[in-house]
Amino acid sequence: MAATIALDQWMAVRNSLHEATRRFADLLADTPGPAAEEAKATRHWSIAETAAHVVTISHLYTSITKGGAIPLPFPGIEERIRATTVDTVADLNTEMLRQFSERDPAKLGEHLRDDVDDIMRATKDADPAETVGWLSGARVPVAGLFAHLLNEVQIHGRDIARASGRSWTIPPRDGGMFLELFVMGMTRESIGGFLDSTAPIPERRISVEFRSKHMAPAVMVLQHRRAFIEEPGGAPDVRLSIDPVAFNLMMFGRISKARAVLTRKVVIGGRRPWLLPVFMRSVRFPG
Repeated sequence: MAATIALDQWMAVRNSLHEATRRFADLLADTPGPAAEEAKATRHWSIAETAAHVVTISHLYTSITKGGAIPLPFPGIEERIRATTVDTVADLNTEMLRQFSERDPAKLGEHLRDDVDDIMRATKDADPAETVGWLSGARVPVAGLFAHLLNEVQIHGRDIARASGRSWTIPPRDGGMFLELFVMGMTRESIGGFLDSTAPIPERRISVEFRSKHMAPAVMVLQHRRAFIEEPGGAPDVRLSIDPVAFNLMMFGRISKARAVLTRKVVIGGRRPWLLPVFMRSVRFPG
């Protein structure tokens, strides 16, 4: 089932990435260098390292969106990209951070601005449903690549803001675009080997319907070690009514599953809701 991406979706994700990038750069410009090196934004990374991680992704996407017109920014990384799965994303991130040495907050903000400007120019006349290569042979619509970078900026902007005692709000529509354009978009096209994992994958069919006022409803199916999208309308095993921001924060380990459920940001229903944990062990986001 090929992706269909409307012009208003394409313009919305472009505008959201531009705005989130501006906010992220402004946040970094107000962060003193010593504090950025010392304060932890995530379990393993300082503020500066977290910002540098986002820039390694934007550097990578400047190459991807130019269709190979410029080489990948990190020597020797192409083979790692082809082999990276959900279990080994952390290793790829570590290697790109090792090769990218900039840690000055203000300069990192400028790098991100410049990269996003380049990506905008490179895709000005692109078909948003055209696919590009991603990790482990996956194919992602160009609009989905924007949504993925947008989510990185939003999630890590929140990390950095919390570490520096400032506020950061993620618009619900941005969370919905990550799920609709990137997650569902990639699953429609080809997820490649990204979900290959040492964790056991169920052979039985499990269908999960996602519903939110901030995205179109979609049904993701896991069957025989494949994930694919079906149109809603049947009786799924699991039905999730979600606030997409809370759902993404939960899936990336920023809030607990208990909090998401107890605050009714994630409401679980359907014929066989007990199958959700089995589904999530396979269809998951890297922590």
